[in-house]
Amino acid sequence: MATVLLLRHGRTTANATGELAGRRPVELDDTGRDQASRAGERLRALPLSMVVSSPLVRCRTTVELALPGAAVQIDEGLTECGYGDWEGQPLKKLAKDPLWPVVQQQPSAVVFPNGEAMAAMSARAVAAVRGRDAEVTAAHGPEAVWLACSHGDVIKAIVADALGLHLDQFQRIVADPASVSVIRYTAGRPFVVRVNDTGDLASVVPPKPARRRRARPAAQSDAAVGGGVGAGV
Repeated sequence: MATVLLLRHGRTTANATGELAGRRPVELDDTGRDQASRAGERLRALPLSMVVSSPLVRCRTTVELALPGAAVQIDEGLTECGYGDWEGQPLKKLAKDPLWPVVQQQPSAVVFPNGEAMAAMSARAVAAVRGRDAEVTAAHGPEAVWLACSHGDVIKAIVADALGLHLDQFQRIVADPASVSVIRYTAGRPFVVRVNDTGDLASVVPPKPARRRRARPAAQSDAAVGGGVGAGV
């Protein structure tokens, strides 16, 4: 089977202000545009057999900046999780919502108010990637490499599936803006080749904590819902 590169979109204006973008038409900020261009410097050296993107503008723009002139196919299966009433809300406010601990500890049980179940997001994203991978393999052979541009939680769910992890473990995975995670599917099992690769080791340095008077004891263990802003920016 072929090898897929999972590219997360670059940083957005919502990432920068600490809001949950969801499916809103949020654009890349200047940092995100630069991240996308720099990701392209690595990606353009690869013989990509197919390029697929989430329909949301932040992913389409990322691909346009990274791979100018590439023929891009849109796949609804790669779109962001439907966060429903959570969309557009500040993450610091959502962290006080009773649903937040469930998102952190048991995401398989989460159904966002007027939104999507995280388990449904995972199932349709994994199905989309595995289906596209089979399509690429049939057309170009098992040595083919292709690209899918998507969102933080979506990529984490796909990587968790490839690792054989239950969805309740997917918050242990990180997918920074413009990072690349690589999965090679085979008839027997997937191989996770790389995770959260930005080509810049500065991203492994934890960011300095924001100044706050009364930080919750569990805050340092909370995953970045929606993917987060990344480190080293």
